[in-house]
Amino acid sequence: MKHVYTLADLRDPAFAEAMPNAKLAVIGFPIKHSASPQMHQAALDEAGIDLQYIRVEVEPGDVDACFVEMERLGFIGCNVTVPHKLDAMAQCDELTDDAKALGATNTILFKEGKRIGHNSDGPGLARAIFEDFGKSLTELRVLILGAGGGAGRAIATQCAREGSPAIYLSNRTVEKLEPIAKSLTEEHGAKLVYTLSTDEKDLINAANRADLIINSTSLGLHEDDILPLPVTALSARHRIYDAVYNPPVTPLLAEADKLGAKTSNGLSMLLHQGANSYSFWLGQEPNITAMRKGLG
Repeated sequence: MKHVYTLADLRDPAFAEAMPNAKLAVIGFPIKHSASPQMHQAALDEAGIDLQYIRVEVEPGDVDACFVEMERLGFIGCNVTVPHKLDAMAQCDELTDDAKALGATNTILFKEGKRIGHNSDGPGLARAIFEDFGKSLTELRVLILGAGGGAGRAIATQCAREGSPAIYLSNRTVEKLEPIAKSLTEEHGAKLVYTLSTDEKDLINAANRADLIINSTSLGLHEDDILPLPVTALSARHRIYDAVYNPPVTPLLAEADKLGAKTSNGLSMLLHQGANSYSFWLGQEPNITAMRKGLG
């Protein structure tokens, strides 16, 4: 079994012979870093389901071709990560309410000749926040850093759907936030939505009003990354959630820990969105303990 497969591998007649039980996958570009296979494989093995979950690296523009090969090979479905979530949605025949609301798909089910797109990120985030901090999004005023990106928008939409009392959207390009804010209030019932730039003063003011700060930027992937907001914006009363999970302690979480704030990383969101995807494909709940152990 290879660490990463490609579209060429799926097309190779030898693949079906060598990997007859490979019926689930995660696709992305790049994909070698994904922790989804060990998480899902642990749940499949625990349940005694003789299937394999693999990584498939798919170049931009090749999502439809990948789906064609997966359907031919009898795949049950796949997870979709960056940069393919919008393209994957465009290739679907049907969308779940979660996919429609969040405007992207991260889970595909191949069923009766149809491609059904789902989004487990939103429900996964809600479960993760409650598990990690003991409070639901319904109770928390939220500041979202990098809200103009796909991940940030999905997070903001879930916060609105859950009834967060106030949502603060921050992005380098403020103009990107206006249609998002309008969607949150008009389509998803958001109570209060504020948009702001990455100006230091604006971030500090918003953080002073927020209970939960979520980093959905890529800042934190590298040790020398700058913080996504000033350290003076952080306090011990905050809950800090970094969607980055590798490294497990980002510069933002390290600074928040020093102040005594409650912190968590994106591994819990990965876990719960994974459990949601598993249920969507197989119609049964996975063993969360096994999935958590699979993540190490």
